[in-house]
Amino acid sequence: MYRIIRIDLNEKRVQSEVCKPELDVIGGRALISKIMLEEIEPTCDPLGPRNKLIFAAGVLAGTTVSCVNRISIGGKSPLTGTIKESNAGGTTAYKMGRLGIRALVFEGIPRDDKLYILYVSEEKTELIEADGLEGMGVYDSAKELRRRFGDKVGIALIGPAGEKMRLASGIANTDNEGIPSRYSARGGLGAVMGSKKIKAVVIDDRNAKGPFIANEEQFRKVRDTISDIIINNEQIANSYTKFGTANLVNLTNSMGALPTRNFSTGSFEGAEEINGQKLYDLITERKGEGKPSHACMPGCLIRCSNVFPGEDGKTIVSPIEYETIGLLGSNCGIACLDTIGRLNYLCNDIGLDTIEIGGAIGVAMEAGVISFGDGEGAVNLLEEVKKDTYLGKLIASGATLTGKVLGVNRIPATKGQTLAAYDPRAIKGLGVTYATSTMGGDHTAGQTLRAPVDHRKPEGQVEASKNAQISNAIHDCIGTCFFVGGAIKGDLQLLGDLIGSMTGKPCRVEDMKELAKATLLREKQFNTRAGFNEGDDMLPEFFYYEENPATGTVFDVDREEMKLVHKFE
Repeated sequence: MYRIIRIDLNEKRVQSEVCKPELDVIGGRALISKIMLEEIEPTCDPLGPRNKLIFAAGVLAGTTVSCVNRISIGGKSPLTGTIKESNAGGTTAYKMGRLGIRALVFEGIPRDDKLYILYVSEEKTELIEADGLEGMGVYDSAKELRRRFGDKVGIALIGPAGEKMRLASGIANTDNEGIPSRYSARGGLGAVMGSKKIKAVVIDDRNAKGPFIANEEQFRKVRDTISDIIINNEQIANSYTKFGTANLVNLTNSMGALPTRNFSTGSFEGAEEINGQKLYDLITERKGEGKPSHACMPGCLIRCSNVFPGEDGKTIVSPIEYETIGLLGSNCGIACLDTIGRLNYLCNDIGLDTIEIGGAIGVAMEAGVISFGDGEGAVNLLEEVKKDTYLGKLIASGATLTGKVLGVNRIPATKGQTLAAYDPRAIKGLGVTYATSTMGGDHTAGQTLRAPVDHRKPEGQVEASKNAQISNAIHDCIGTCFFVGGAIKGDLQLLGDLIGSMTGKPCRVEDMKELAKATLLREKQFNTRAGFNEGDDMLPEFFYYEENPATGTVFDVDREEMKLVHKFE
């Protein structure tokens, strides 16, 4: 039996309810969309008492199948005003699954001004005052929480930016080693957590019985099949396992899609200094605490994470991901992994989304606050955020607000959220996703990089985005990393067989697709009720008339055709 735990912060009351049978196969993003559409007034203030913050584990959470323990966190976004689901690796979902918890739902706002911790175990769920943690950075907070509650707990927490309800703030989740570096970063959900005065969620699964599996023998068989496929996949071993997501730098740069100097072009002359090979070489040369391959969640065999050390072998940050390299690196004209690592660490410790902050710094550079390529200047801007100066408050509010205040016309954001690290004039299917996604400029809403289309031509891009949005929603609902989809070569029935053997109910690929479509339609309905319409499903105007010099293209996918993305038969 799975439970949904509701935390009424106004009354300081915790209630547990048994999930209804129809929720057996509804988790993650699907459950978030269902709760939000049924229980939240879409026009509510995202930082007010009527919004809710939802931690939702996927259907397979709590098992050790590779790549199935991503956590989905959702609520109405203060950055975009839309529905928002932001997922991450780490141990949060795994420990929730082991405790039989499908979701944690935070409701209301405390009457007092105290900061709280939610502690969850097999024996109890309770709110505890977060004495001494006010204003503390994410890394020190996690260390202190592990000292108080034990080294084996899982933690989801916010930094000072979340406490101050800055719009670019995210929620950090601890990894297998207890490092709070797996971020549900996008959409400003850290600000929602801060508005509810929750510093951290501590999940203690020491006495957990583990998730119920209806057919354990069948489950183990499918799990082992997936493990064998991943282990024997040379492409995975030679790309993601060795170089991590940074392996994409060369690919996107060659396609003219690597955002450079505030998306003014898609090719960066310093790409060789920040690519996957350079990252791998630095880690292996410096040795010490560095690891070129690292698992972000229990059971992961792809191991695309890393631990990046400085020249002294001591960890600078873990991990450095492609999106961070693209936004804090090339987008800012910075061609030094050490500087990108420092910026990454500061964002993590303050509790900020590296994509959104990379967008904001890029806009500030275009405004002349500092120059493109000024790595120390970028570090100083994050120090301004730590000091909570007026400039710091602005940067921590994201690219859109920063651009408007500084008078910049080229703001690379949709629905208020900075685009991820792919220029939509070079990969036009992603441009469709950015424009039509229910959540703003989010590549994980519908990644078309591997779609069999000519990325520079408008033909076929709407269909590619539609298929990708359905496929990615499937993974978000199950709680799987979408890299596993590539590893198993698109054989989604393997995931269906896992779900079927776990729940005792047959699950076909078509069932998963219908769940994904229903999720997308619920999200669309929420946004419509919140006041969004087809006029909001656009890219920033400069993408339509400013050529990307690296490709000689503009974004020219037909707007009428784009309206068909969420029209399902």
